[in-house]
Amino acid sequence: MFAEDLGQLERQLFTRIVDDLLANPQRSSADDLGGLFRWLNTEGARPEAGFYAETRYVNGGLFAEPSEVHLDSEELAELRAACEFDWKRVEPHIFGSLLEGALGEEAQWTLGAHYTHSADIMKVIGPSIVTPWLAKIEGAETVAQAQSLQDELLNFTVLDPACGSGNFLYIAYRELRQIERRLRERERELRQAAGMPDPEALSGFFPLHNIKGIEINAFAVALARVTLWMGHKLVVDELNLAESTLPLENLSEIRTGDALRVEWPQASVIVGNPPFHGDRNLRSLLGDAYVEWLSEEFGCGLKDHCVYWFRKAHDQLAPGQRAGLVGTNSISQNRARGASLNYIVENDGIITDAVSTQDWPGAANVDVSIVNWIKGPVAFVPARLLDEAEVEGIDTALRESTIPVADVPRLPLNRHIAFQGFLPGAHYDIEVEEARELLQRDDCDYSRVVLPYMDGRDIARNVGQQPTRYTIDFAQMTLEAAMAYPAAIEVIRAQAREARENSPSYHRNPRWWQFLWPRPDFREKLGELDRFIAGTRVSKWILFTWCDSNWRPSDSTNVFAFDSSYAMAILTSSIHTHWAKARSSTLEDRIRYTPSSAFETFPWPRVSQAQADLIGDHGQAVIERRQEICVQGNMGLTDLYNQIEDGAWDDLSTLHAQLDEAVLAAYGWNDLEVGDHPSVNQHLYELNRRITEGLVEYRGPTENLPE
Repeated sequence: MFAEDLGQLERQLFTRIVDDLLANPQRSSADDLGGLFRWLNTEGARPEAGFYAETRYVNGGLFAEPSEVHLDSEELAELRAACEFDWKRVEPHIFGSLLEGALGEEAQWTLGAHYTHSADIMKVIGPSIVTPWLAKIEGAETVAQAQSLQDELLNFTVLDPACGSGNFLYIAYRELRQIERRLRERERELRQAAGMPDPEALSGFFPLHNIKGIEINAFAVALARVTLWMGHKLVVDELNLAESTLPLENLSEIRTGDALRVEWPQASVIVGNPPFHGDRNLRSLLGDAYVEWLSEEFGCGLKDHCVYWFRKAHDQLAPGQRAGLVGTNSISQNRARGASLNYIVENDGIITDAVSTQDWPGAANVDVSIVNWIKGPVAFVPARLLDEAEVEGIDTALRESTIPVADVPRLPLNRHIAFQGFLPGAHYDIEVEEARELLQRDDCDYSRVVLPYMDGRDIARNVGQQPTRYTIDFAQMTLEAAMAYPAAIEVIRAQAREARENSPSYHRNPRWWQFLWPRPDFREKLGELDRFIAGTRVSKWILFTWCDSNWRPSDSTNVFAFDSSYAMAILTSSIHTHWAKARSSTLEDRIRYTPSSAFETFPWPRVSQAQADLIGDHGQAVIERRQEICVQGNMGLTDLYNQIEDGAWDDLSTLHAQLDEAVLAAYGWNDLEVGDHPSVNQHLYELNRRITEGLVEYRGPTENLPE
């Protein structure tokens, strides 16, 4: 019926045979329809008269084993009713639903086979095939370049190693024929611009046999071939091409096999939707022996089934080739990420386009991720799209980041330096007036426990980046020692004790007069410093400021046990802040700086004392100039850097650039441009890896700091 409505069978031949069978019950459908199928598979002369005189040779293996099925009158009536539909209007990818129904729930679950909707297929075909090809076509500037692209297109091949009924392959083929048409249009445009005549004839058509697939289920392979044969005819009609669709193309490159065991054919791009099976189900579905083979063959242990397809696809690619696969969203999480997306990126892969997570629209109750990547090295790094928004980079957790791998190791020598600020856990802060009253009392020295209290807003908004309140901090005193400051202990007893004792976090520190997190490690280091650094924890800009040693920054800050200008300069440089931004989460439009991920993973340069001094001088110049501007304009650092973003304060931007240049020089990266944050972050990531693997000696952040 499909073939009839598509014009592959002349004059409604199939319908006429069914009508004849209904009118003549004594005739055999096995003979008449079976005869049709036999003639469709037979070359040479046809009968001079009768139905079969009009049959055409089909080939393609479709009727290699002609069906000879007897149908009773009721079945023939159902078949005749189906002939009334306009099958030309049915998209070939309907066979995906047909396959799911034919397999049944149990077989479908065992195979992990799930129909992919066209909209989701295009989230792979678009980034991995259409966009790159259109970019090349529109970039062609001469007729010779356009003709070279035509030769390249004629040799462009597509592989789906888990092709099911061929939906990915059909849509890839359909889009490639549209690309072919646009390429021919581009050649004509270039010819006209050059005053050259149009070509007399088309040199060739994109061949259907360039579409390749592997599928473990033989019935699905047969459907995939039919899908593509139908798609071929639909494309020819849609584009009004003078191209014969009979005999059918040989589609032996769509074949039956276990894709994880067989060798894959060479292809220009790999696309598809591998099976959805979690690692917990693999033994029961595939058997112990198969699972052990998977673990040994791929060297990554027991993982979700799709992980092995991601690894094998990447190994199959040559530099500059692309792949796009749908996987369970575990590929961006925890153990599965390390064996799939991390493996890809650590072996020269670049994620170019991804959907971080979405509900699967089909019957499978699963969330999926869609990942497109290119294998490097590549001369030109393509634009990146994450969840349809352009971003500077995408990491393996499928987050916006210019650091490609989400799992960056923490460096041991960076630990115990950066901390979240003090967390009182209740109302321990007091206003300036109340603090003055306590400090003026003469019954004891209240300056030991009544201390300036800074929060993140003071750093970001206050003109001088100074505390605007005070706090009562008994550090790790016993209650008896705290009671030596009677007025202060009474304030805490009145305004904080009840809240602390009723807090679900009370068990962490039941000493209600102390901060919930008194930060003993930081206090110990603080005793060795004349000053220290505090930074914003959640802010639009990552900002740092100097603190007197008796200030108590709140938990809305991070604190750093440094007192050297060199350390402040490194933290303030864009080399660190853009690394930190890429390693931090976000809260709305603000950056959440976390010491464990942003600071402890950051590899500091190995510097001479002269380099440390030079970097410190540049950093000091930045701090002094920005402070002058804040006082001059009566504004905080957030407003200042907003103005810089808009183009103001070129002199401060120049000082920042000079600082960045000095820091890059300390790393030995003079070839990198200031402001090329993706490249700098890539270098920092590679340095972190070399340090972690013991290939580079690392002395940590405190090397060359003045004593």
